Amino acid sequence: MYDTPHSPFARRRRALRAAALTTALFTSLLAGCGARQGSGDDAKPTASPARGFPVTIDNCGIRTTYKKPPSRVVTIHQHPAELMLALGLKDRMVGTAFPDSSVLPELRKDFEAVPQLAKKEPSFEKVLQAEPDFVYGGYGSAFADNEGRSRTAFTKAGIHTYLNREYCGKKQVSMQDTYDEIRTIGSIFGVSERADKLVTDLKGRVDRTTGRVRKAPAVPVFVYDSGDKAAFTAGGKSLGTEIIRLAGGRNVFADLDDVFADASWEQVVARKPEVIAIYDYAGAGSVEQKKKFLLSRPALADVPAVKNKRFVVLPLTATLVGIRPPYAVEELARGLHPETFR
Repeated sequence: MYDTPHSPFARRRRALRAAALTTALFTSLLAGCGARQGSGDDAKPTASPARGFPVTIDNCGIRTTYKKPPSRVVTIHQHPAELMLALGLKDRMVGTAFPDSSVLPELRKDFEAVPQLAKKEPSFEKVLQAEPDFVYGGYGSAFADNEGRSRTAFTKAGIHTYLNREYCGKKQVSMQDTYDEIRTIGSIFGVSERADKLVTDLKGRVDRTTGRVRKAPAVPVFVYDSGDKAAFTAGGKSLGTEIIRLAGGRNVFADLDDVFADASWEQVVARKPEVIAIYDYAGAGSVEQKKKFLLSRPALADVPAVKNKRFVVLPLTATLVGIRPPYAVEELARGLHPETFR
């Protein structure tokens, strides 16, 4: 359907064939000149592999060898786009999709300069129209087979793919995963030095925050993602739990053996959180709606966090493997221990 004789994909293929014929003719002419000017023993190859390449990456069970850095990238979901921009790779990006929260201020201008393909996940055909050579997905849904966007489908179209390591079936997500993700993307794009510098900067941000709250008592924190009949919250396997710990807190549902899970409201009451961290993202109700819901439940009236209206808002992207978690540590620490930041 997308590979008809008049489709963009077909036109691109014809253009590539024409370019190849032109290159072959030009090379033949140069070879002829070289034969008249000197011996064939003096001839040197005109092309050399990119520095540091080839690079082989194992990602979610798929092994890919990159002979050169990708040059036309589509990111699906916001956190891969922010990571690309933080590595100075805006010039490689030909499309983004599915922004779900505010972008870091220092990246906003560059983010807005990249074409947005869709407000949610784009169709396979829509991605092909951008003519990418690499698609970077943030959630597993980026490559949903039932929507025609499987990684196999992209491979058959000659397009490399990469899925955020958080969705490779990991049972535990940590801050180290964020640093490893940055370095992996840096190696794929031949900017490992930039990646190392970014990781050093982010680690420094975390270290400065943890240094300020190290001696403060851990504050009990309840993460409210969504839910009315039950509370959908961050479990012990989540990066959110580590963010809370580094910020000088304690996730009251760290004993849940999952990244996310449901908890009863009775459990929330029994665990007496002093602060509620509200995850903010599109499609789950506004922050004000979530606050209003929590404040309106009679059963929660005596919960310290509700009684004292102690809420900290974190964009969901700040709790996902990418560049944002170190920022979330500082932001949450300011809410948990405001006295140490005065």
